[in-house]
Amino acid sequence: MVKQTTIKSEISLKGVGLHTGKEVTMTFKPAPVNNGYTFVRVDLEGHPIVEADANYVVNTQRGTNLEKNGVKIQTSEHVLAAFVGCDVDNVIIELDASEPPIMDGSSKYFVEAVEKAGVEEQDAERKVYVVKEVISYTDETTGSEIIVMPSDEYQVTTMVDFGTKVLGTQNATLKSLKDFKAEIADARTFSFLHELETLLNNGLIKGGDLNNAIVYVDKEISPETMENLKVAFGKDSIAVKPNGILDNLTLHYPNEAARHKLLDVIGDLALVGTRIKGKIIANKPGHFVNTQFAKKLSKLVKIEQRNQVPVFDLNQEPLMDVNKIMSMLPHRPPFLLVDKILEMSDSHVVGLKNVTMNESFFVGHFPGAPVMPGVLIVEAMAQTGGILILSSVPDPENYLTYFMKIDNVKFKQKVLPGDTLIFKCDLISPIRRGICHMQANAYANGKLAAEAELMAQIVKNS
Repeated sequence: MVKQTTIKSEISLKGVGLHTGKEVTMTFKPAPVNNGYTFVRVDLEGHPIVEADANYVVNTQRGTNLEKNGVKIQTSEHVLAAFVGCDVDNVIIELDASEPPIMDGSSKYFVEAVEKAGVEEQDAERKVYVVKEVISYTDETTGSEIIVMPSDEYQVTTMVDFGTKVLGTQNATLKSLKDFKAEIADARTFSFLHELETLLNNGLIKGGDLNNAIVYVDKEISPETMENLKVAFGKDSIAVKPNGILDNLTLHYPNEAARHKLLDVIGDLALVGTRIKGKIIANKPGHFVNTQFAKKLSKLVKIEQRNQVPVFDLNQEPLMDVNKIMSMLPHRPPFLLVDKILEMSDSHVVGLKNVTMNESFFVGHFPGAPVMPGVLIVEAMAQTGGILILSSVPDPENYLTYFMKIDNVKFKQKVLPGDTLIFKCDLISPIRRGICHMQANAYANGKLAAEAELMAQIVKNS
């Protein structure tokens, strides 16, 4: 079992945003298990959070831009690529502006920050999406295509063709994430001169200079453009090198453009929200096709997770039998809806209920066709979660558990007499001030029967 990871200590970086030109301080902080990557806008009231989720992508014209409830995060891909490349699962990214600092246009400085902060294992299993068949996405307009196929580890190949003399066809391959730092992290972002002129004329690249973006000269530079570039980049003189790029920059690799596109693919696919065990092949990748593919994979991952039933040995001696459960929970028959606790850690709990025809609710709930009421399945999941939250205090018998919120409840299949229900509750965030926020799933007959996002609080019984 591969464990989840986070950073050991917080660390900050300062710089300017490429497109906003604003000074920004970005701080990486350790995060709890199952947090993933979350951006926090500390410059806004309430410090709103934007999760690194493909469903929040709103714009991909000049980077991958996220938005949730009106809160924006711009150009997220270089930071996210660094976390994946450093094998880190959970990080909180605090920003005092909408855009991370561009630094040198690569992931190099973010990787160095992660290494300086250190990486540590956490007490939870890493979630991995194992690719079992070829999955693809094609953008018919541009001809861009991404596929993923089964592989023993996460690998990425990018193939780019810009159709220009200065930058034609290039390929890049990453065979293992272990090679990310050495082979991909320092590949810098790039632009063509004709794109740069448009961006500058529209005031859309305020933080750029010749130290954080490679500029490929794909057209003749007019004297007017040359003067505009001098002003924009704060240089007394600008020239074109023999290899077709503006001066003051030396390429790290002949195929640096393809390597940076590979970096972007890794960063954009971090928005899937889980690790991928498969080989990515991207032909003419870009942020639009990358994030559309991420959305497609995200849906497939959620479907698989819903149908992935945990396997437990029901004959093994339980962690808690019904007597131990009653010593902790105040519920009693007929409203005690958990028979056993099979497994528990600081962040999850697994419970069991054997459903029989003797249940009191079957007397009135469809006597001719008995079905367990959905609300009681939710209550049973909550009681299971109650064991987890009560285990966080030394005297659980002196506390009562109360619902605070129930969200995203879905019932997938009927639960009938004779079924064995398995309840699995995972913390969404750490327990604070007696408040427990968890994702709860109920399984029966090898399928997901119900799911809900629950929030409860324990209060001392006075």
